[in-house]
Amino acid sequence: MCTAATYKTKDFYFGRTLDYEFSYGDEITITPRNYPFRFLEKGMWNTHYAMIGMACVMQDYPLYYDAINEKGLGIAGLNFVGNAVYHKREEGKDNITQFELIPWILCQCATVKEARKLLDKINITNIPFNDKLPLAQLHWILSDKEESVVIESIEEGVQVYDNPVGVLTNNPPFPMQMGALRNYMSLSVKPPKNTFAPGLTLEAYSRGMGAIGLPGDLSSQSRFVRVAFTKMNSVSGEGELESVSQFFHILNSVDQQRGCCQLEDGKCEVTIYTSCCNADKGIYYYTAYNNHQITGVDMHRENLDGDKLVRYEAIEEEQIRIQNA
Repeated sequence: MCTAATYKTKDFYFGRTLDYEFSYGDEITITPRNYPFRFLEKGMWNTHYAMIGMACVMQDYPLYYDAINEKGLGIAGLNFVGNAVYHKREEGKDNITQFELIPWILCQCATVKEARKLLDKINITNIPFNDKLPLAQLHWILSDKEESVVIESIEEGVQVYDNPVGVLTNNPPFPMQMGALRNYMSLSVKPPKNTFAPGLTLEAYSRGMGAIGLPGDLSSQSRFVRVAFTKMNSVSGEGELESVSQFFHILNSVDQQRGCCQLEDGKCEVTIYTSCCNADKGIYYYTAYNNHQITGVDMHRENLDGDKLVRYEAIEEEQIRIQNA
């Protein structure tokens, strides 16, 4: 289970949590402009936009969970189990496999507007990366500083939805996630007004009572509501440190702690990592479950005209600063 969000101050920020019971070996991976991307039906692409994100690299191929490209376009894939449907090859379409979707878009699109034209022709196919890695059931949030959309491949084909809140979790399908916000129209960041009954005097006994009813459980629908409320009412300065810090606070509102979401086999789902990308500057920030220190990787400090992946293993050990050492 995962949560993704966008945020805009002076710069545009894009990130997500990845919640799961184990890791495939996450690495912050930079794909430079001349890395040869091979697409099953589209052949080899030797020149494209550079990108940075969190990936599992297999056979020297970056399987991105989330990434941004050098133009400021970001995309993240989130579990969509039970609803995602991928299709057989379709004549007259751009047939792109599930694992190729993120690089296919980021290689050639600078904006959501450009990506929309690409998505009009796409068919997401049911071909796995290899026989040991099954198809991940996903849907995707795609965003730039101007707009955000959600991409879902379902029985009827690829659907693209406008995303006015810039948030996505897992199930149900995105239109139902948005529809659920109507249940929380009365929430407010301000003290509540007494509308309980005429003639009955009631006074607030605590700050924050305007948000009573905001769901606090770990289900995907509740996380969507909570992050949408937190993000859309969020206030921070325009600077980089303030913006990055606030973005992590937004996603930390849906952190999954070990022990609170137990699976049938006894394992526990946790927030393996949380990311925050400054899409304008090309900086990928992250924290890990056992490392709360914010770590950053700047794509522009690497040779973006190279032809080999640049990989940084995620720092997962807690970094504690003793102030009076």
